[in-house]
Amino acid sequence: MKKETFVTKDQLEEIVKEYPTPFHLYDEKGIRRNIRALKEAFSWNKGYKEYFAVKATPNPFLINILREYGCGCDCSSYTELMLSEAIGALKEDIMFSSNDTPAEEFAYADRLGAIINLDDITHIDFLENVIGHIPETISCRYNPGGLFKISNDIMDNPGDSKYGMTTEQLFDAFKILKEKGAKEFGIHAFLASNTVTNEYYPMLAKLLFEVAVKLKQETGVHIKFINLSGGIGIPYTPDQEPNDIRMIGDGVRRVYEEVLTPEGMDDVAIYTELGRFMMGPYGCLVTKAIHQKHTHKEYIGVDACAVNLMRPAMYGAYHHITVMGKEKKALDHKYDIVGSLCENNDKFAIDRMLPKIDMGDLLVIHDTGAHGFAMGYNYNGKLKSAELLLKEDGGVQLIRRAETPADYFATFDCFEVAKNLMK
Repeated sequence: MKKETFVTKDQLEEIVKEYPTPFHLYDEKGIRRNIRALKEAFSWNKGYKEYFAVKATPNPFLINILREYGCGCDCSSYTELMLSEAIGALKEDIMFSSNDTPAEEFAYADRLGAIINLDDITHIDFLENVIGHIPETISCRYNPGGLFKISNDIMDNPGDSKYGMTTEQLFDAFKILKEKGAKEFGIHAFLASNTVTNEYYPMLAKLLFEVAVKLKQETGVHIKFINLSGGIGIPYTPDQEPNDIRMIGDGVRRVYEEVLTPEGMDDVAIYTELGRFMMGPYGCLVTKAIHQKHTHKEYIGVDACAVNLMRPAMYGAYHHITVMGKEKKALDHKYDIVGSLCENNDKFAIDRMLPKIDMGDLLVIHDTGAHGFAMGYNYNGKLKSAELLLKEDGGVQLIRRAETPADYFATFDCFEVAKNLMK
C-alpha cells in the first residue's frame, strides 16, 4: 500500500506561517469517512455502539466529531471521565474500563452513571464498599489466558497480561453480582493489539459469544452487551494492507447468527472500543529539518523529538516519513531521523532510505493520530506541541495550543523561583 499524506506541501507551507513546527495535524474528512464506514459495518446489530478509546487521542474537538455519529467514550482514568463529562457524555455514553482502580475513580464513574467494567473479581467488594451498592448494569473483563492465535500465528499472549478475570472467576463474578442485585450484564475482552487482519474480531467474537451462552445457561443472567474492545490495527508500514472494516463487521455478524441467535440471544448489543483504528491514520506529526550531522552515520535533526511522538523511541515502532515536495524523488539517502533529547533512542527512523533532505524541508511522520500526542511528556523540559485540525473545507483550526514555559513552570508556583521566571 502506498503511503500518501492527507495534506499537501502547499497547504503545509501556509499552515507553518501561522503555526510553527512541530505540531500534530488531524484530517477531519478522513475521520468522518472512517466512522461512517464503521457504523455501516455494524449496522446489522441494532444495539451497536462504538466507545472511542479516549486514551488514544484525548482531544475534545476530535471526540466531539465522533459523538456526532453516536459514539460514546471509553475511559480508564479520573481525568478521562472529567473530559467525557465536560463534552456531555454521561451515563451509558461512558464505558469505564480500568484496572488497579483507585476508590475515587469508581465513585466518580458511578456518579456519572457510567457503565463500570470490572477488571478483577476482588473489585466487586471494593466497588460495593466505595459506592454502597452494585449497579444494575455492570460488565466484567475476561482473560482466557494462554496464547491467542490466528491460524498458526501468535497474535498476543493474554496469559501474560495483567488485565481481566480467568474463566472460573468470570462465572463466579456473575453469580456474585447477580446475588447483589445486578440485572444487566456485559462481557469485555482485549486479547491482541494492533492486528492487521480481518480475522481477529470474528475469532474474538466467537470466543466471547460461546462464553456468553454458557454464562446464561449456568448463571441465568441476562447478557445485555458484548464488548469486543479494541485491537483492530492500522498499516504502519507501506507493505501492509489495511483492515476491511465492512468485512470484519460481516464476519462478526456471521458468528453472531451462528452462536447467539439459536440460543435466543439476538438482543445482545455489540460494543467496540476502537482508538488506533478510529484516529491513527488521520493524524500526522509535522516537523522541520534543522540540522545535518556527518559522523559514523548520516543524521537529520528535526525540531520534533520523542516528547512529541514516543512510540519509535519506546517500542522501536515504525512510522512512515514523507519529505514534502520530494515524494517522487529517489530514495537514495540513508538517514537516522533524530530529535534533540539527551537520549540516544530519540530517533524517529533508523537507517531509513529517503530522498536527499535539505535544511528547512518539512517532514510528515505518518499515523500519529492515536497514541501520538497522547503519550507526550516533558522530559528535558520540552514543551508539548499544538494540535491542529485540517477541516473538510481546507481551513485549519487550532484545537490545542502549544504549551508555553508559563504552563511548564506553573506546576512549581509554590516556589519563588518559578514565580520570578514567569514574570
